[in-house]
Amino acid sequence: MTMQQMLPPAERAVRVLGGDLTERSLRLHLEGLSGVDAVGLEARAAALGTRSIKTASKRWALDKIIALTDLTTLEGADTPGKVRSLVAKGLNPDPSDPSTPKVAAVCAYGDMVPAAVAALGGAHGDPDEGGISVAAVATAFPSGRASLAVKLADTRDAVANGADEIDMVIDRGAFLAGRYGTVFEQIVAVKEACRRDDGSSASLKVILETGELTTYDNVRRASWLAILAGGDFIKTSTGKVAPAATLPVTLLMLEVVRDWHRLTGERVGVKPAGGIRASKDAIKYLVTVAETAGEEWLQPHLFRFGASSLLNDVLLQRQKITTGHYSGPDYVTVD
Repeated sequence: MTMQQMLPPAERAVRVLGGDLTERSLRLHLEGLSGVDAVGLEARAAALGTRSIKTASKRWALDKIIALTDLTTLEGADTPGKVRSLVAKGLNPDPSDPSTPKVAAVCAYGDMVPAAVAALGGAHGDPDEGGISVAAVATAFPSGRASLAVKLADTRDAVANGADEIDMVIDRGAFLAGRYGTVFEQIVAVKEACRRDDGSSASLKVILETGELTTYDNVRRASWLAILAGGDFIKTSTGKVAPAATLPVTLLMLEVVRDWHRLTGERVGVKPAGGIRASKDAIKYLVTVAETAGEEWLQPHLFRFGASSLLNDVLLQRQKITTGHYSGPDYVTVD
């Protein structure tokens, strides 16, 4: 498929770019975005990270982190049993404290989706309504190195298995080579593959793998490209590449979704993933969300943490607030 032709329909892109959606119009838009002031971005992220949180607010923040977490296992050695254990932890993170919130979603490879759905049972549902979603990574995660046909089959299989959310990876090689139209077309195609027979659709999170994009300008362009192509979320990382999520990169992505909302009235989610292990760091992200996009983004359909070990630290911090001392290492399960 050549970009000399009209790209696949993407209403939001046509509305922003105007007229025909071509490689040239896409390139002009993305390369015409203002450059990122790296020093200013990093200074603002650092300033937001110094905000103090009092005890009552800290308990709220810890509960909010749990409720916004995609509890994740993405290992080659994953088994249905491990996924069932992950689901059990997501449903009841702290058996000694029934007030502990459930996580927003469990995230696994597509072939593990049936095990997650079965383990959730009646709790499987929209996290904004008290349920737990099932998210699946797809499109030859984490490398993205496969044909489009394989990526689409991967996506359709996960959706057919019951996935509520698809976390796809962009073709970073194509993006860095300046082939924005190729990346755009693939996101549009994966978005279409998220549709179910009943007309509903799985939510699409577009992973930029910001650690491989090398510059803030590229992160901004990739964020806009993913949104223009129909992504419901933009996600920092697979968690398999260093650096993964960072506060400055997440701040930049939040600025993009804020600007998109001001431009179109549409809200797009953000998901930092990989490397966020401590509660104190996760709280900095909450502050950054509230101060940049707005507090309305602090709900599961607009913000998520992609994490595995973060939940353990949050549980230990909650216990510290309740009892006044830290629990031993056996207080939380080892993932």
